[in-house]
Amino acid sequence: MEVKVDPKRVLVTGGSGLVGKAIERIVIEEGGAREGEEWIFLSSKDADLTNAAQTRAIFEKHRPTHVIHLAAMVGGLFRHLRQNLDFWRQNVAINDNVLHTAHEFGVVKVVSCLSTCIFPDKTTYPIDETMIHNGPPHWSNSGYAYAKRMVDVHNRACFQQYGRRYTAIIPTNIFGPHDNFSIEDGHVLPALVHKAYKAKLTGTPLEVCGSGSGLRQFIYSLDLARLYLWVLREYDEVEPIILSVGEEDEITIKDVTDAIVEAFEFTGPVVYDTSKSDGQMKKTASNAKLRRYRPDFTFTPFRTAVKETCDWFSANHDRARK
Repeated sequence: MEVKVDPKRVLVTGGSGLVGKAIERIVIEEGGAREGEEWIFLSSKDADLTNAAQTRAIFEKHRPTHVIHLAAMVGGLFRHLRQNLDFWRQNVAINDNVLHTAHEFGVVKVVSCLSTCIFPDKTTYPIDETMIHNGPPHWSNSGYAYAKRMVDVHNRACFQQYGRRYTAIIPTNIFGPHDNFSIEDGHVLPALVHKAYKAKLTGTPLEVCGSGSGLRQFIYSLDLARLYLWVLREYDEVEPIILSVGEEDEITIKDVTDAIVEAFEFTGPVVYDTSKSDGQMKKTASNAKLRRYRPDFTFTPFRTAVKETCDWFSANHDRARK
């Protein structure tokens, strides 16, 4: 008996970024697409999603049935400190345009990407999906955090009013190939990768901002991509889900630095500049909900993933975002 496969046209916003490229690798290079699925990866060159008319035009062109929403204004701690208002305004505009246009075009499912920085600064640990709105986020990136929280507000209201099952994932710190390796504006791990690469090349010390004592959970972009596909296809809740390694895998920034030093075989001195901010000292997240659904999922070992990321950056230095 022949099984009918419903066509699924998946539009990926932010398709040229870290997570978008990881999903593209899984569905195209590694054959992760299923029968009946068509995948469309957008970049900022295709449309300005802060513009409602351009957002509508891109939906009119591709007529997606499903959307993976990754497009955002993003950056590391020091960019947030400089541009808090820009992070708020641009991300609110992007998210409202994408989610509202998806509803207007009858998109069956949207899976947006949030961040653990949306959680309250003053909280108990570990944080979980029920705690998003329990208090203000850390002041250092409040514009971005509040804009991302509004995605959850939008999703719940859209379900209440129209029955749409739009949801969101909440990853911990993502890293991998195709990241933004900017020393000034990148997140901590890719910025350190770039710093270590330059320090080895020039024979200078590797300088790390802060004390190195801040704690973080890291998820490799390819692991996140595989979990993202599972959420798109099988996760049916409107409530968001944290996608992360476990609490026991939380590590310090010094541990991250050591892994990068090992991957590059860097032998020079490492200097911690304690005059620079550590940012939020910890934001330990629980992956208990994920484990209830996917007890079998195996994460790439951290040092293996760091080595692959460093090797990719070395091989693609000239074209990497930095």
